[in-house]
Amino acid sequence: MRIAFIGLGNMGGGMAANLARAGHDVRAFDLSEDALARAESRGAKRVATAEEAVAEAEAVITMLPAGKHVREVYETSVIGKAPASAILIDCSTIDVATAREEIEKARAATYLMVDAPVSGGIAAAEGGTLTFMVGGTEEAFKRAQPLLESMGKAVIHAGSAGAGQAAKICNNMLLGATMIATCEAFAMAKKLDLDLQTFFDISSKASGQSWSMTSYCPVPGVGPETPADRDYEGGFAAALMLKDLRLAMEAAQAADAYTPMGARAEELYTRFAEALGGAGKDFSGIIKMIDDSWVPPEGAHAPAPPIGAKV
Repeated sequence: MRIAFIGLGNMGGGMAANLARAGHDVRAFDLSEDALARAESRGAKRVATAEEAVAEAEAVITMLPAGKHVREVYETSVIGKAPASAILIDCSTIDVATAREEIEKARAATYLMVDAPVSGGIAAAEGGTLTFMVGGTEEAFKRAQPLLESMGKAVIHAGSAGAGQAAKICNNMLLGATMIATCEAFAMAKKLDLDLQTFFDISSKASGQSWSMTSYCPVPGVGPETPADRDYEGGFAAALMLKDLRLAMEAAQAADAYTPMGARAEELYTRFAEALGGAGKDFSGIIKMIDDSWVPPEGAHAPAPPIGAKV
């Protein structure tokens, strides 16, 4: 199948490579020359413009930074430029309203389109083990499903247009809050002179168990290998977690949903990413802020108050 893939960053590059590996004719476009070169080295065919990528495409897949980029690409380079028979798949994480608007515009132009944000991070994108949460009609989902299965381990139809984005931001709000709680628990265990490996062994098999504890432990040398063992490099950047939390808070406000833990998580990740220079670190690196013994980078603001302090 001829596939246009637009957006070849850390996630999109691996996803496009898996489609090429599966035997598809992938026409790749990105504004980054380095990203294009990597895609070409991994089996995709580079093109000069998004319009060239979508010409004669049977499917168009996008992985872009934000809603404004999705809107611009679809309205200027995809809708009306790709064949009307092409299935349109947006894998970006964006606001629910924009996802619904673009799917409706695509529908009005006789296209089938889904929103299909992902969970799993860079390693899963490279390994083809992503989870896709898909919003759109049953017909559009069935058209998109085989392609998504070439890039993931789970493809779940979440509901109508925008439901994929709704599922993604709810999931990541939960993830952000549970990671903070996990970091707090380890920091307190340390202050109580409890061996951290012993605490992990207990909590990962007890009622405090969570993915943040068992699969993505924020403490170096404890549990399976995670970004904590690489000085919080790689993985899922704190800046991206903050982006998702802000999307969640926007959605909560629009839906009149009470999300005090989500709001607190957004506040803490804002402090870690923007005031303390942690934006590029894995999101589990927020444990450095929660543990008041951490010394922030030179030029950063003072560290967060100790656990339990009033802020």
